[in-house]
Amino acid sequence: MARRIDVTGTGGVRLAAWEFGDPPKAEQPRSGTDAVIPAQSTGGREGRAAAAPATAPGAAPGADPERTSGVLLLHGLMGRASHWASTARWLSERHRAVALDQRGHGQSEKPPEAAFTREAYVEDAEAALEQLGLTPAVLIGHAMGALTAWQLAAKRPDLVRAVVLCDMRASALGAASQREWADWFTSWPLPFATLADVRKWFGEDDPWVERPNPSRGEFYAEVMQESPDGWRPVFAPEQMLKSRETWVYDAHWEELAQVRCPALVVRGLDGELGRAEAQEMVRVLPRGEYAEVADAGHLVHYDQPEAWRTAIEPFLDGVLAP
Repeated sequence: MARRIDVTGTGGVRLAAWEFGDPPKAEQPRSGTDAVIPAQSTGGREGRAAAAPATAPGAAPGADPERTSGVLLLHGLMGRASHWASTARWLSERHRAVALDQRGHGQSEKPPEAAFTREAYVEDAEAALEQLGLTPAVLIGHAMGALTAWQLAAKRPDLVRAVVLCDMRASALGAASQREWADWFTSWPLPFATLADVRKWFGEDDPWVERPNPSRGEFYAEVMQESPDGWRPVFAPEQMLKSRETWVYDAHWEELAQVRCPALVVRGLDGELGRAEAQEMVRVLPRGEYAEVADAGHLVHYDQPEAWRTAIEPFLDGVLAP
């Protein structure tokens, strides 16, 4: 099950963190706010999980003393914490695994006036590590979440034990890429009548899909919620574009070179990160390693969850060894 823990991000934005695995046992309830309550209903699996807010920082009371290594999972743009469910569950067998709904995503706050800058995302992750008592932690990030992971590792090496960076480019993508994304959002046939329509469009009909990809359809069904006129995303597309424009125009090689902890760069063979660039990232990282996953696109951990585990588990075993 997943247990919700509220985190306060920079600027006071409320963030939802989700701890996977057995909840900590307490001798007796301390107050009404410690009870397990249902989360908001959405189109994804996370919406049907149980949630319990926590107000105190640090490790949860009653946590397994043998499961003290912290892992923070950071989704990519448009993602949500529940996309990490399968990864977090096997991690939670031995470690404390927490996935964060980043600002503007999932069940975290989406205030229109909030900052959607690189600094805000990095400071949110920093706050989550400290308030959850996870430090020093391994950061596992996908796409935008990977960029957040390596920027935080460069900024606060004392908080980060290692990073796993999944399918995120260090090169600048440029204005053309941003325009393509704006046009792509406009092409979505919103609202979708059913979740089956969501799965079909994103898995088959989307012009960006080269061949049918059911896991891609499931990925996007996870970020939809039912509204009076049909199914719409839980995020605001304009906030996603605002978030993206803060990194697409710049290269991030210098920050990558400042990551002193062990780092694993992972790519799907059909993903957005090419092999040459991935290997250059490994070269630039002072302690970089490389892994790739066959038959996987950009959504590596969602396309091929078992192969993803095979790719990253040896690295994690090494950096999280007692």
